[in-house]
Amino acid sequence: MTQDLPNLDQRFAEAMGQLLGPDFPDEIGLAVSGGGDSMAMLALAHNWTRVWGVKLRVVTVDHGLRPESGDEAAMVAAECKTLGWPHDTRKWQWTGDGNLQDQARIGRLEIFDTWRGNMRHVLVGHTRDDLAETFLMRLKRGSGVDGLSAMLARRDVVGVDGHFELLRPCLDMRRSELRHYLTVLKTPWADDPSNDDTKYDRVKMRQLLVQLEDEGLGVDRLAETANRLRRAQEALRSRAVDVWRQVGREGATEFGPTGDILFDRDKLAEIERETQLRVMAAALQYVSGKGYRPREAALDSVLELALSGGHATLMGCEIRVEHQNLRIFPELNAIQDRRLAPNQGAVWDHRWSLAAPLKDGQLIAPLGEDGWQQIADKKAMPVPYHAARSLPALWEAGQLRACDPLGIGEQPTVQLYRSHSFDRFLLSH
Repeated sequence: MTQDLPNLDQRFAEAMGQLLGPDFPDEIGLAVSGGGDSMAMLALAHNWTRVWGVKLRVVTVDHGLRPESGDEAAMVAAECKTLGWPHDTRKWQWTGDGNLQDQARIGRLEIFDTWRGNMRHVLVGHTRDDLAETFLMRLKRGSGVDGLSAMLARRDVVGVDGHFELLRPCLDMRRSELRHYLTVLKTPWADDPSNDDTKYDRVKMRQLLVQLEDEGLGVDRLAETANRLRRAQEALRSRAVDVWRQVGREGATEFGPTGDILFDRDKLAEIERETQLRVMAAALQYVSGKGYRPREAALDSVLELALSGGHATLMGCEIRVEHQNLRIFPELNAIQDRRLAPNQGAVWDHRWSLAAPLKDGQLIAPLGEDGWQQIADKKAMPVPYHAARSLPALWEAGQLRACDPLGIGEQPTVQLYRSHSFDRFLLSH
């Protein structure tokens, strides 16, 4: 039985080498729920660190949705203590808004971000089985290439104070292999009763996979298909980058970047629909900072309206026609309540970092209608009214003191924070 363990350890080491090597960070984070997949990842990572000397920190998100969740977090904490790694439990509470599973997923990412400190990498325990289950769920929804493509082993996540990477080193491993690994090592894990609750689509797909296995459509075949679609997606992304360089540009004035995306409307209209949708979806994600792609039907409708000369909103962004251009910028209604005061961090709206500390009584907020009205020479502004109002501005006692992209103010106050260009963003989304 134990002859399988070195093989799994070696596969984990190879996956970590591909994701992080050859110069590994001093410390990485692990998100461990207490389920079999994540507990196996913890054990594999622990054994891996014996060779590479990387330190681990572990977090468990307690969603509080089941009476057992607190005990499961305590079990993870106890195992981490045995292994010698620090562990934290963070609680998440559903507000009742939106889809529970979607909100829980978003909430976990937010918790990872606030918990990680200076760490740039957080490991999660997704497996080959997850690839197959996700494929079936998205096939049921009518997803295209992007939805059916295998999830990335490395995902860039936009955080409050910068970016971090979510890593999935167990994507090529089966759930049964990981359970066997835990059994041999006598490592505890918890079985979540919701894994058998057929009110969840994922559970239905998991049960369906058992039936499909006899027809040659089991986990391995579907995961292979998802990986092939991932390769097709990469080709489509490369095409999108080529098109972007022909028809688009990142917004900027003589004073600096504006954070907007602009397209030549006529040139974009000549491109095939799939690539139009791809670059538009990426632009919306890039500007909004959201980690998910817009729904295909909504995206298609908004694109058609914009190419026809109409004004549209989607994902907290506005799309406006400006002569020959389409401009995509943050919707004022979506950001008008965002404030950054002294000692509240260094990043505003996920993308703008302070160039200098704020003084008492100062804050960063959108220019808005009030700020626009305080500008004496509006005709000289290098950004039109509808987009300028969403730009970051320095306020003090209700007075506009600076708005860097418009050239207002003498000293730099904010600068656009980005870990990479839109070209690179297109290649990863």
